[in-house]
Amino acid sequence: MTSPDLPAELKAALDGKLRGFSRSDAAGRAASISRTYRSGGGSGTIRSETDALAYALARMPATYAAVIASLNALVEIRPDLAPETLLDVGAGPGTATWAAAEAFPSLQHFTMLDANDALRTLALDLARDSTRLRNTDYQRGEARAVLAKADAADLVVASYMIGEISDAEQRALAELLWQKTHDTLLVVEPGTPAGYARIIALRAHLIDLGAHVAAPCPHDSQCPLQAPDWCHFTQRVQRSRAHKQVKGAELPFEDERFSYVALTRAPVEQHPVRVLAQPAVSKVEITAKLCTPEGLSFAKVPRRAKANYASARRWRWGDAVN
Repeated sequence: MTSPDLPAELKAALDGKLRGFSRSDAAGRAASISRTYRSGGGSGTIRSETDALAYALARMPATYAAVIASLNALVEIRPDLAPETLLDVGAGPGTATWAAAEAFPSLQHFTMLDANDALRTLALDLARDSTRLRNTDYQRGEARAVLAKADAADLVVASYMIGEISDAEQRALAELLWQKTHDTLLVVEPGTPAGYARIIALRAHLIDLGAHVAAPCPHDSQCPLQAPDWCHFTQRVQRSRAHKQVKGAELPFEDERFSYVALTRAPVEQHPVRVLAQPAVSKVEITAKLCTPEGLSFAKVPRRAKANYASARRWRWGDAVN
């Protein structure tokens, strides 16, 4: 499994950008940008180099970790997957491209798409000295317009971007994302009820168009969860000193909650069960909330079943288990 921590090359590039940069200015801009995102806004408030770097310092580690966790789940289901081309839609500072490059050594050609000039400039600066990403093609333009002109790719990723477009455009964008996918499409959104709702709507629509779910769901059927419940996962992120300063945080870590779906052209032969929450462990039994090919299940593993109990004690939220 690929580490959720930012790769050394990216850390070094970010540290280089920080030299002579005011952490207090970055913290103020990061707080403002975060408020805009929480209120439903997009990246339009990111206009300057300071804005872009503040955003990258505040959000890149958590976004990277969520994308890596999703890619790790995909690789576990599809260990044979070896994409050569990547299309990163709504790429921002290039977070998902860095994650895909780490998860798939097979990748040779990287294309990023985004409408934000400041984030595009930062992404190219961060990749300039990378052994693999320095020749990345970064195309600027609004999502649907620039995506329509882009070449199809083996792996297409859209992370934390669907929520930035209108509800009316999301369905059309989903179709276009699928059209540009040779093999696998990964969509990652915040692990909120709204983010999950966007994932489920896209999932249902693309299954109708012939897609198959690789992860996290062990089936192509309707999601068995009922509101107010929603499917989401969590990834712990270790904070650097700069990360803590920009976020005004004291804890050395944060937990990023995310929802995702990986869709493939070909059906997956065997689907493991997915753990949907951290199992409850007692002296008597382990209770686990599971998504199975037959639907939602609450499994109880008694302590007297020693081998099964020992196995279930190792289950973690988001795991694929047999």
